[in-house]
Amino acid sequence: MTGTEPGNGHEKSQGLVRSLFRVSLPRWRGGRYSLSKLFFNFYLLAMGSFVAIAFTADFVISTAQRGITDDYARRFMRGTITLIEDELYRTPRNAWPKKILELDEKFSYRLGIVERISLDRTITPAQVAKLDAGDIAIDHDGDVMYHRLGTSSKVLVVGPLAANRNPELKDRLPLDLRLRLLTWSLTGVIFGIALWFWVRPVWRDLETLRQTARDLGDGDFEARSPPARSQLFAPLSDTMNSMAERVQQLLATHRELSSAISHELRTPIARMRFALEMLSGTDERAERERLWAMMEADLDELDHLIDTSLTYARFEREAPEPHFSSVHFAEWLSDEVDAVRLLGRDLTITVDTAKLPENLNIDLDRKAMPYALRNLLRNAFKYASKQIIVSAEMQQDRIVVHVDDDGIGIPPEDREHVFSAFTRLDRSRDRATGGYGLGLAITRRVLELHGGTATADAAPLGGARFTLSWKAQQ
Repeated sequence: MTGTEPGNGHEKSQGLVRSLFRVSLPRWRGGRYSLSKLFFNFYLLAMGSFVAIAFTADFVISTAQRGITDDYARRFMRGTITLIEDELYRTPRNAWPKKILELDEKFSYRLGIVERISLDRTITPAQVAKLDAGDIAIDHDGDVMYHRLGTSSKVLVVGPLAANRNPELKDRLPLDLRLRLLTWSLTGVIFGIALWFWVRPVWRDLETLRQTARDLGDGDFEARSPPARSQLFAPLSDTMNSMAERVQQLLATHRELSSAISHELRTPIARMRFALEMLSGTDERAERERLWAMMEADLDELDHLIDTSLTYARFEREAPEPHFSSVHFAEWLSDEVDAVRLLGRDLTITVDTAKLPENLNIDLDRKAMPYALRNLLRNAFKYASKQIIVSAEMQQDRIVVHVDDDGIGIPPEDREHVFSAFTRLDRSRDRATGGYGLGLAITRRVLELHGGTATADAAPLGGARFTLSWKAQQ
């Protein structure tokens, strides 16, 4: 890996993020969306839906009330129809057409006489039954009433009732239609004004979000969307800002990892290159075995670096979903310490669980928590002089684990800094006390996964104390 490769990787990541933002940008201008187009789209959709609902409701209500209206109309017109019928019966039947013309001049609606048989296709069977029974049949479509004249084949036709016989008003729209048009016009204007005042802040928020997305797409990851004017877009604005912060954090982590890993790789690669050059120039068996051992150690170091970096990147990129299970904690703690005890060489490693309640069960992620504890132990192995003590206790509802050593300790101003990635306070390149500064960073991520904390302090033994604390029952 060359010195320029991390930069190229960072540029590729930024290019990918910019392309994702550009793809997601809505097309707002120039053959795109505008405020007026947005307003009219909303207006037509909302007003059209409102009118459709109103007409549907009107139709349903009119249908439901039709029976009541028919009864009222029959009672209202029955007297008039009876008077017309009596007037007709005072004249001979052959004079009815002439008489009905005379009566027609005296009413504002039309009167007429037709043959009963001609109505079979005009009115419904239910209306025909009413007509034959001597009742008044009403045709709603034509707004016409029919009444059979006695037992004859003649039928009195009254209507259309809404017809206007005034020549001056003949071409005018009916009053109820004019009132409806006026009502709908006023409703449309008032609704349009209210919608305009609602759409304007929405449009401003959309414009602000669009500009923020464009800035992010152009690589300005400092860009943030200002607070939304409308509550409709407030969650979207907050989500975009959170996303921008997360992207910025991921790019910073990527840049930090790329730079630090490239720096860390140089040392073992340079040692391996030196060992290969020495190997080709010597025939001594002991020297060749020593050089082979050096290269194997360097390969192990490279493997450990890659594995640790991937683990850290996985926790940094997205915290995995924890899977808690209950364990007998004293037994689990002793087993985990025993698993790495051989790495402690001649150190005295003690596990103290005397302060724990008997048969205490603790909830933890059995895959992630060993990372945290073993990283603390490996760190203690590097710096301890003679002794390491691992102890545990309960503090209210939390389990607390201490890892103490008798090493050089950590200055107070650096105790928080040691949990940052690639931090090594001793600046050593010696593999006996070196490392990559990722172990403690992974430990903190694991404890955050458990909703707990990882802290550093001074140990009673004189060295460093690392403490893990999390809720005993998740």
